[in-house]
Amino acid sequence: MEITLETIVFAALALFTTVSAVLAVTTRRILRAATYLLFVLFGTAGIYFQLNYSFLGAVQLLIYAGGITVLYVFSILLTSSEGDKAERLKGYKLFAGLAATLAGLGVCLYVTLRHDFPPSHFEHGELAVRTIGHALMGGEKYGYVLPFEVISILLLACIVGGILIARKR
Repeated sequence: MEITLETIVFAALALFTTVSAVLAVTTRRILRAATYLLFVLFGTAGIYFQLNYSFLGAVQLLIYAGGITVLYVFSILLTSSEGDKAERLKGYKLFAGLAATLAGLGVCLYVTLRHDFPPSHFEHGELAVRTIGHALMGGEKYGYVLPFEVISILLLACIVGGILIARKR
């Protein structure tokens, strides 16, 4: 296998994203977890850009890294006291978490090693934003209008629930 600059950049982005993800779930400080999540989202956007999916990379940066992470940080700062730490896992919770992690890793490894992934026959390149919009919001057989509307109703229910919980306090 020939090592190219593209391979090195991918390995660096993958390592950065993986380390940030592990730190996000293992740190006890919740604000640091949100910061590590931001790093994970930046690494994912970098991988999208490397694969020439610039639209997905831009969406990842603007919506997730920019908007969602800022929303998380504001929520943390507005609802928690200074220096809040997550509780340390003990006993059966630690065992259940480790068992679930190992089971998930086992399933992923089994599927990856047993499945013959056919080579991709798709052409890499740019798509017009209009084409992406029609694919996402089109009403034809494989359109995503119904799932989009279901998710918007779910998000509205979450917002209303959050407001009701905040009003009770």
